Amino acid sequence: MKEESKLIRIQANRTQNREHSVPLYLTSSFIFDDAEQGRAVFADEEEGIIYSRYSNPNTTEFIDKVCEMEGADAGLAFASGMAAVFASFAGLLKSGDHIVAFRSIFGSTHQLLTTLFPRWGINHTYVDAADPDSLEKAILPNTKMIFLETPSNPGLELVDLQWLCKIKEKYPQIIINVDNCFATPYLQKPIAYGVDIVSHSATKYMDGQGRVLGGLVCGRADLMKELMFFIRHTGPAMSAFNAWLLSKSLETLPIRMDRHCSSALAVAEILEQHEEVEVVRYPHLKSHPQYELAKKQMKQGGGIVTFIIKGGFERAKRFLDALEMLLITSNLGDSRSIATHPASTTHSKLTEEERAKIGIFPGSIRLSIGLENLDDIIQDVVGALEKSR
Repeated sequence: MKEESKLIRIQANRTQNREHSVPLYLTSSFIFDDAEQGRAVFADEEEGIIYSRYSNPNTTEFIDKVCEMEGADAGLAFASGMAAVFASFAGLLKSGDHIVAFRSIFGSTHQLLTTLFPRWGINHTYVDAADPDSLEKAILPNTKMIFLETPSNPGLELVDLQWLCKIKEKYPQIIINVDNCFATPYLQKPIAYGVDIVSHSATKYMDGQGRVLGGLVCGRADLMKELMFFIRHTGPAMSAFNAWLLSKSLETLPIRMDRHCSSALAVAEILEQHEEVEVVRYPHLKSHPQYELAKKQMKQGGGIVTFIIKGGFERAKRFLDALEMLLITSNLGDSRSIATHPASTTHSKLTEEERAKIGIFPGSIRLSIGLENLDDIIQDVVGALEKSR
């Protein structure tokens, strides 16, 4: 079957009730046939579900679908995207280890690297996607992980995964960890290039309607086994209900992403011609500095458009307040179009200098293009540009 069919047809085994749609397994634990089976399952001599903090038929189904799309050996589901990102570090690193991270990352991930992990003796070095030569210079004898977002949030910078994995051949001890949230595994498959693990905020496009939180990490079997130990004893488990909902949402991910992408490209092209806009960033826009890489690495350009409005922060505020249909929130990947001011929200904890280094300025606006009629989206965005003069 093709990928789109597998997302619909992969499901948990039917019960004796012969249900058509997978049931919700709202149970904390699972019973054993007898005492010996309980002993054998806990001893890993027999496969079996023990406790929903470890696994659940609903979370397993969701994981199986994402692993199929990503081409991963195995995966684990988490309560949120940040729980997944945190676990992908904390479950695989120890005190004294070093991380090389590309500078353009989500604000909370930045806080992990700069504030929390140094408390536990895990340090980092930032490098810039615009300066690829800086990567190898940053690798130290104790470097154990390279972390990146591609495309990045919200600057939409890309990292060449083929180039990155060739460098990794020189340093086999290093784990390459890619946040694939913006692209989704429908548009981009990092593991196919040799990436070790991929992390996701399932809250975004995998849900697609702003309903639930969720996260996922998938990749090499040995690394997932190590991560399983971490989550069994720390408890960042995804709920069965959220997993059930996310699994059902994946059935429509390809259709939704096609619409997000086509509409986002159209909006980007219009913004690029507007006199009140300084710069537009969209991976499949020909003016994007990494357009050729985006065309090679991503099936389509994604659903996010970032632009800088003339007039700075005050003009950006007027633009947001002038929107009538688009919502102002920090989320993205929704069926409803969303506008965000990163400098004052998602990346507000960074200094102005730090924001500038990753392409976030007072006039920066991030648009998450939804599934509404394209003409309505354009009318609202262009109308707000005019009204905010």
